[in-house]
Amino acid sequence: MLELVNPRELVEPRGYSHGVSGTGRFLLVAGQIGWKGDGTMAGSRFADQFDQALANVLTVVTTAGGGAASIAKLTIFVTDKSLYQAALKEVGERYRARMGRHYPAMTLVEVRSLLEPAALVEIDAVAIL
Repeated sequence: MLELVNPRELVEPRGYSHGVSGTGRFLLVAGQIGWKGDGTMAGSRFADQFDQALANVLTVVTTAGGGAASIAKLTIFVTDKSLYQAALKEVGERYRARMGRHYPAMTLVEVRSLLEPAALVEIDAVAIL
């Protein structure tokens, strides 16, 4: 359903794709943070919050009839890029456990804060179903 677009003229992407093309129904997933279903934060560690936020994105996508491979774009907002970089190995492991080797187009942005004060990361997505 999705075609990853990685032109040879650009640097080889690692952990993302330069572009994604596809046809189908679009699903826009609102920003998800590391809240568990009961409204409590998944912990204070970056990797734990990242894992829960990604799980929440996937819950929305699967509820709409898709799966990890339906995700065309992820935008990851972090409050401290050094926390992200320090947890990168564990974040990568958690990502692959949920997404496999599917690497959609991605953007990572450091922001001053998120609406929920305890949140370290927020992830939104575009999926094509």
